[in-house]
Amino acid sequence: MVKADYERWLERAVDDKDLRPELLSIQGVEEEINDRFAVELAFGTAGLRGVLGAGTNRMNIYMVRKATQGLANYLTSTPGEKSVAISYDSRIKSDVFAREAARVLAANGVKAHLYRELMPVPALSFATRHLKCDAGIMVTASHNPAKYNGYKAYGPDGCQMTEEAADAVYAEMQKTDVFDDVKLADFDEAVADGRIEYIGQDTIEALYDNIKAQSVRPGLCKTAGLKLVYSPLNGSGNVPVRRVLADIGITDITVVPEQEHPDGNFPTCPYPNPEIREALELGLRLAVKTGADLMLATDPDADRVGIAVKTADGDYKLLTGNEVGVLLLDYLCKSRIENGTMPENPVTVKSIVSTTLADAVAESYGVECRNVLTGFKYIGEQIHLLEEKGEEKRFLFGFEESYGYLSGTYVRDKDAIVASMLICEMAAYYKSIGSSILEQLEAIYKKFGRYLHKVDSFAFEGLSGMDTMKAIMAGLRENAPTEIAGWKVVKTADYSTHEMCDVVTGEKTEIRLPKANVLTYWLENGACVIVRPSGTEPKVKVYYTTKGVDLADAEVQQKKLAEAMQPLMK
Repeated sequence: MVKADYERWLERAVDDKDLRPELLSIQGVEEEINDRFAVELAFGTAGLRGVLGAGTNRMNIYMVRKATQGLANYLTSTPGEKSVAISYDSRIKSDVFAREAARVLAANGVKAHLYRELMPVPALSFATRHLKCDAGIMVTASHNPAKYNGYKAYGPDGCQMTEEAADAVYAEMQKTDVFDDVKLADFDEAVADGRIEYIGQDTIEALYDNIKAQSVRPGLCKTAGLKLVYSPLNGSGNVPVRRVLADIGITDITVVPEQEHPDGNFPTCPYPNPEIREALELGLRLAVKTGADLMLATDPDADRVGIAVKTADGDYKLLTGNEVGVLLLDYLCKSRIENGTMPENPVTVKSIVSTTLADAVAESYGVECRNVLTGFKYIGEQIHLLEEKGEEKRFLFGFEESYGYLSGTYVRDKDAIVASMLICEMAAYYKSIGSSILEQLEAIYKKFGRYLHKVDSFAFEGLSGMDTMKAIMAGLRENAPTEIAGWKVVKTADYSTHEMCDVVTGEKTEIRLPKANVLTYWLENGACVIVRPSGTEPKVKVYYTTKGVDLADAEVQQKKLAEAMQPLMK
């Protein structure tokens, strides 16, 4: 079967000139053929994601066409005219995949609204809602290395597709032959007759207006004299982030020249992830050279942002996603209370793996803090639940520890554009009162305690990777640890069975969240360990939360926990 699939692709995959040389180069090499054809990329709530190349286990125009045919079949299974918004980032072949998706939709009688140039995730979520589309497609692999690309599907609410919808699309894909069952329109003809329509500047301006409306101290940045270094990491954030910052009055922006323009090869940062210091090195050097107050970097699809702030001795400190999330929550709360715009019964939402310090900060301001599963769609779901009651104005802020933030309800995914604006406004505010972001962070720690959060990632590549990850999670369930690093486990949670258990009393309570492959262990010293497989990468992630009398104390606890967990990740 594998060999037959390979021979068929060798004969019929002629529309992409890059694939045939690859197919010819592996002729007779069984291991390479198996790697590309033994399995097919699965379509889940995160859509498709994989290494670029030839075969069913690779990202290429044929798998994109097949996924889009599945989506079209799903949409047209119910009556009425259908439409889909499409955006793409700077990754290799992102623009090609976006056009191919539009061709398939057009051929199936589904109108495609396509951005003329690359635009980030929040622009896709916004267009899906603004244009009242039935679905959205974002071509991106987020912060993965350059050899990857992906295809994220969105529902009509601008959230990533639900599990039920994704399963339905995948079922349609499985009925679809990658060559024989895919309908394909001529792109130029479909544009000419209106089946494919470019998204206009009016929609883009509406997005910018909605973002700027989230400012809690309008006009402040025009007089604060904030000095900024910014890197879009060769991605899609360059134009929208700089446009919004300029509109609010931040003009002293130095852009990292090597990372300014779109380039899917990411030549200066093999792993274009703002969580990784190496990706920010050029920006940090430029910040030192220019004496910037702040350095920002957005990832390729501009839904996440990392920052470094200037210290008293002129060096720069990278802040974690948890720290920025807490700082923004604190800033928004105090500013809204001060200017009288805090809604009644305000709500903030964060993922279960994000810092519990946010719960304490929220409580101090009288804000309800809701904890949801990892994945920003669950934060979007909470906004939707408020919207159904006519209470969407209660939503104040949402964040994940992985550098994703949202203020406002105009989109339903994380937005590095609004986050960049609010981070700059926050920095400008503290500068204007003779303080700084770092001083405010220390004040928060002094008030609530020294929390420390760390994440370890264990990668499992290749065909056997998924089996290894499944075995690790199964092992933890079959032989549940009773202690970690010498500290007894006092409470556990298994989100796949919706069960939380008090180990001391034996009492079990129901977890009222969707099913997820996540395990949590609370320890007698107040620390917490969470284990979950990544939804977008072949990795198992372990999250550690410790709280000490000071940073050194919290770090010692975390290192002991990490050493104890490492042998279990094999």
